[in-house]
Amino acid sequence: MPHDATTAQPHPATSAKAQDARQIVGFSFYRLDPEWRRLPKAVKTKQSGELAGVITRYSKKLMVLTYSLVGMKADVDFLIWRVGKSPEELQEMSAAVRQTAMAGYLSTPYSYLSMTKRSIYVDKLDPDHPDKRRFIRPASSKYLFVYPFVKTWEWYALPFEQRQAMMDEHIILGNKYPSVRIHTTYSFGLDDAEFVLAFESDSPQDFLDLVMEMRESKGRRYTLSDTPIFTCVAKPFNEILTDIGG
Repeated sequence: MPHDATTAQPHPATSAKAQDARQIVGFSFYRLDPEWRRLPKAVKTKQSGELAGVITRYSKKLMVLTYSLVGMKADVDFLIWRVGKSPEELQEMSAAVRQTAMAGYLSTPYSYLSMTKRSIYVDKLDPDHPDKRRFIRPASSKYLFVYPFVKTWEWYALPFEQRQAMMDEHIILGNKYPSVRIHTTYSFGLDDAEFVLAFESDSPQDFLDLVMEMRESKGRRYTLSDTPIFTCVAKPFNEILTDIGG
């Protein structure tokens, strides 16, 4: 059968929509009530197994990664980092977590909702790459450093060329530390922050040095807030349960 060019080519609107496909990203930080650690061992085992089952089940539908913050942050014990296609997917998993018996001992001091999209500053280096920065591909690093941040109004009032020049400086600094991989997600209108950054690395010292250098960059003056910052240690959930006293 001869090749039919009319059916082989995607409709322009469909193609544009595919080019703009994005992921929805959720960072849920949980704190465990100390009362849970006082429960009988058998009860804790049953409850933690139920919660672990929820995480395993939704790992087949979403990207789900777990991290321990025991000893890292005073008011947080662990993080569940989730990436999906819609807010409803994340909400469904959150509802399933709430329906477990262990949820009666859990609170969420921090929770951030964001979305991936192509960067107007970085993609000029590779404008023809259709997937660049729209899809999170974890590096399976030992550590994850997470923080939301907000720019000042003055930043958005600057001409694009000036903003691009300052972002170029950031890119050059970032390239000095290849052991640190950044995932930039956007919260405009979805949550209180404007951006939520997640840095993966096996080297905390490289991340610290990178942030110190970034503090001296010209763009730093246009940061309104960039705290809290979370240092997270990648662990399977069964190991996290041991950390929190399961």
